[in-house]
Amino acid sequence: MNSSQLLETECSGPFANYVREAGEVNLIEELEISLHDFIRFVQNIPLDKFDYRYAEGKWTIKDIIQHLIDCERIFAYRALRFARNDKTALAGFEENDYVDNTDANKRGIQDLLTELSAVRHSTLLFYKSLSSEQLKRTGTASTHQISAGALGFVIIGHQKHHQKVFEERYL
Repeated sequence: MNSSQLLETECSGPFANYVREAGEVNLIEELEISLHDFIRFVQNIPLDKFDYRYAEGKWTIKDIIQHLIDCERIFAYRALRFARNDKTALAGFEENDYVDNTDANKRGIQDLLTELSAVRHSTLLFYKSLSSEQLKRTGTASTHQISAGALGFVIIGHQKHHQKVFEERYL
């Protein structure tokens, strides 16, 4: 599936921003490539930056990586529900509460990257298993319509968004 194949009805609200951020890419290929690019990028960040906050109350790089892990799990779970034709509307979540209830800053960066890699591997296997019809199935998440396939592009775009934040505000 290519992002240009998404219909307007498959993605609305704030999710559309992340799909745009993903760019015009193939879902499976970009899930793989973007992970490797991100890990390489993070491994080149100076060690003293991982616990840095650019302002009071802002997240550290470690917090953001944990946030990416948590969000990928949530987005993939939503995609699973929709791909299986579950019509239950899914609630949103408060990202700050999630970050506040982790110990990301007590973890090593390699540990976080290993977990992100494991989660992405699971996401890839899931998306590889879906038919074209399953990718097009939609549901409601955080009061917005989105398809299982579009959620894959959200995962990619969300990661790219935060990588840009690293470049602009942390480095």
